[in-house]
Amino acid sequence: MKAQPKASHFVNGEWLEDTAGEMIEVIYPGTLEVIARLHAATPAVVDAAISGAVAAQRKWAAMKPVERARILRRAADIIRERGEELARLETLDTGKPIQETRCADWPSGADSLEFFAGLAPTLTGETIPLGGDFAYTIREPLGVCVGIGAWNYPSQIACWKAAPALSTGNAMVFKPSEMTPLGALQLAQIFVEAGMPAGVFNVIQGRGAVGAALSTDSRIAKVSLTGSVPTGAKVYASAAAGMKHVTMELGGKSPLIVFDDADIESAIGAAMLGNFYSSGQICSNGTRVFVQKGIKEAFLKRLAERTAAIVAGDPLDEDTQFGPLISAAQHEKVMGYIETAKAEGARLVSGGASGNEGPLFVQPTVFADVTDDMTIACEEIFGPVMSVLDFETEEEVIARANGTEFGLAAGVFTADLACGHRVIAQLEAGTCWINAYNLTPVEMPFGAVKASGLGRENSKAAVEHYTQVKAVYVGMGPVESPY
Repeated sequence: MKAQPKASHFVNGEWLEDTAGEMIEVIYPGTLEVIARLHAATPAVVDAAISGAVAAQRKWAAMKPVERARILRRAADIIRERGEELARLETLDTGKPIQETRCADWPSGADSLEFFAGLAPTLTGETIPLGGDFAYTIREPLGVCVGIGAWNYPSQIACWKAAPALSTGNAMVFKPSEMTPLGALQLAQIFVEAGMPAGVFNVIQGRGAVGAALSTDSRIAKVSLTGSVPTGAKVYASAAAGMKHVTMELGGKSPLIVFDDADIESAIGAAMLGNFYSSGQICSNGTRVFVQKGIKEAFLKRLAERTAAIVAGDPLDEDTQFGPLISAAQHEKVMGYIETAKAEGARLVSGGASGNEGPLFVQPTVFADVTDDMTIACEEIFGPVMSVLDFETEEEVIARANGTEFGLAAGVFTADLACGHRVIAQLEAGTCWINAYNLTPVEMPFGAVKASGLGRENSKAAVEHYTQVKAVYVGMGPVESPY
């Protein structure tokens, strides 16, 4: 089972290798097999990628928006044509079940490219009448942007960052996570096949040092990171030192609030999707599930029944619904949180052990009687561990839901839509749902408040974070001066 690319990097429209860089082994989480060996970018590779992007960006920005749009649309078409091949690669890279990668990963990326292709030709400035004089505005690209991806949705993230950046005339140097480096290389090749000029989108590999080299380079205008809060703080600080634009999509400990009048089956389904999909490795997951006391035991009973029916196994098997975690380190981290929860007195409802399907599996786990001060209710686990907390009143649950440094997402389930809107309006989160959870269509902004990040991805809102406005005053008469 191999997935070795032609080279480690894709720079200036071509595959590029430099074996002087640190070796990176790509491990398939399903079996721990090494499926590829890459090399981290050396300073020479970093410079080649940035230099090529700087040169290409000027020409790319000078093209008509509709010409850029056609290329992005062709890329989206290619992705859809190669859906099965790309889904398999994503499963090998991440360990996610192929039934997920077929419908959620690359398809979401294609949707993003298509959306921003359609949006690009519509982005215009405005005229401002000032009596005889007037002013007008021009929306300009920032220049060369850096994208730094996470390992949970590597190809989707690459597309989510590339689509708004490239459609508005920027170039990009993208560094995927060293644990899931393969999909972004395919995206770079697809862009070239679609007609994108060489150097507009480049992919280089590496760990934190390569990301730091990109983020601090004076030729970079913007850094967009998807990652953890500690990593985000470091990248944000380095970018701020150079007055660079930033988008930070970081971690969360999001609340999902279930009132006693909710459709219990839908609420349970959402809670399971918000904790067990992708083996719980999703930043917006609703890992604190607040259930009103009147339905608490009924909720837990049915939740345990449905959790027991989850099919775990070989990620390449079409019937598998639940796969392994990304790495041994992540497995150890998640199991550590489970043991801590038991020690702190949380009631184990389901799971709570390593899975038998392979070394990186953890059973879908549910804890009840969780209190706000327990470790599993305070810290991001990034694994299939659901904390169920009970509550009595609306005012109480709002205060408790907001009692965290995080502010990525939130959800409310209730039959009373007035209550749903009222509660959501008071929750400190950037991306919210009422009677749904974790649906992130490209038409809808995605982003956070508080320590979970800043800026927005997707929708027209993303354009604001990849462009800047130039204002031009036009004098139509002689200049009046007292001098």
